[in-house]
Amino acid sequence: MKIGFDNDKYIARQTQRIRERVDSFGGKLYLEFGGKLFDDYHASRVLPGFHPDSKMQMLLKMKDEAEIVIAINSNDIEKNKVRGDLGITYDLDTLRLIDAFREYGLYVGSVVLTRYAGQPSAEKFERKLRQLGIQSYHHYSIPEYPTNIPLIVSEEGFGKNDYIRTSRPIVVVTAPGPGSGKMATCLSQLYHEHKHGANAGYAKFETFPIWNLPLKHPVNLAYEAATVDLSDVNMIDPFHLEAYGVTTVNYNRDIEIFPVLEAIFRKIHGDCPYKSPTDMGVNMAGYAIFDDEACQEASKQEIIRRYYSTLCAVRKGDAEPQQAAKLEVLMNSLGIDGSYRRTVPAALTAAEVTGGPACAIELNDGTIVTGKTSDLLGASAAALLNALKTLAGIDDAIKLISPATLAPIQSLKVEHLGNKNPRLHPDEVLLALAICAVTNPTAALALDQLDALAGCQVHSTVILSSVDESTFKKLGMNLTSEPVYQTHRLYHK
Repeated sequence: MKIGFDNDKYIARQTQRIRERVDSFGGKLYLEFGGKLFDDYHASRVLPGFHPDSKMQMLLKMKDEAEIVIAINSNDIEKNKVRGDLGITYDLDTLRLIDAFREYGLYVGSVVLTRYAGQPSAEKFERKLRQLGIQSYHHYSIPEYPTNIPLIVSEEGFGKNDYIRTSRPIVVVTAPGPGSGKMATCLSQLYHEHKHGANAGYAKFETFPIWNLPLKHPVNLAYEAATVDLSDVNMIDPFHLEAYGVTTVNYNRDIEIFPVLEAIFRKIHGDCPYKSPTDMGVNMAGYAIFDDEACQEASKQEIIRRYYSTLCAVRKGDAEPQQAAKLEVLMNSLGIDGSYRRTVPAALTAAEVTGGPACAIELNDGTIVTGKTSDLLGASAAALLNALKTLAGIDDAIKLISPATLAPIQSLKVEHLGNKNPRLHPDEVLLALAICAVTNPTAALALDQLDALAGCQVHSTVILSSVDESTFKKLGMNLTSEPVYQTHRLYHK
């Protein structure tokens, strides 16, 4: 993939911009952090050159000035809401976030339980926080939020919330997922800071949509694709256009909430420092794009990946058909379809020729290799081995894994572990390859190519198991699948 984004320039400009915003409010800023902090792989895919931990690296430049407050919705704790990409509940992800921040040397000041109403699971989680020595606070639901401004900005509204005690000039408010109450937490703190006679401000740091790219730019459309389950829609910021005569891009939820936020600011401070949702933001990502064509191409590929992911989610009953329909509309607007992803026609052709499931991998130099289903290997495992052979320059006729190694693994699966299918999956093939590499230099050569798989594209003609998906993800490969199961069973592992 061609690089189109200057990560160092981005970090430098972003850090400078946040410090400027802190100074504009007299030295105290509540900064709402949207998106993922440690592992923003969406940004790294649509802005090639963006490092997944760029936001963290930016924060590290302000390490001594910043502290972290994590907001978590008490209802999400009660419902055991799961973070889809990690498969863990929001309360566990909160602990994961704290560990990760601390490993980077960042100070986590507290956790705030928003929409708190004494939920049993929330109280249990709070007890765990206390045992771990982590300060926690309660914020409550406010009737008629966000429309009843007099109630919100009163002792019966924000005034009922705990005042989160902070000690540093930059307070980063983040969360394990959307709907956690980050903005309300920031605004509640402004109310309490004002009561305590302190000056403080609010700003929002959200990478997408990128405000100084066109509305229908593929990078911004890729954001719509990524949030199709939230029904986010990119829009021209009408407040910014009216105030400055300049066209900028924001999204529906921020535009809809801005009049409320503006009224809350005026109620607290007497005036609002912002004339538009765009004014609230501090995102500098658009200034670090140096190859727009590369970013457009990467974003088109991301939209197609989201399309196939959503089709599979619909097939599993985890998404609505209209979500896939919206993604199809986005692709049509860019003049692309599934075949624009080169691995798709390659996998479908291989399946048609072999009469069984097939898999195709596009290597980073553009070479495409395929794998078919056999008695020994599943298609995805075969494609993975073929990719390693190609990268290592090993002839296709050479067998990397000894049959003497495969046989006991298959016997273990079927005779002792209760599997009906003796074929090896990608993770099992890699383990077998690692065993053979001890005595086989050719297998060792293939195994040495694993790092070269990062960034490669994969397409399967059937939905893979969660274990297979996880293996490709750990290797840094971008997987898509046709929304078809290999068998007609109702239960799929």
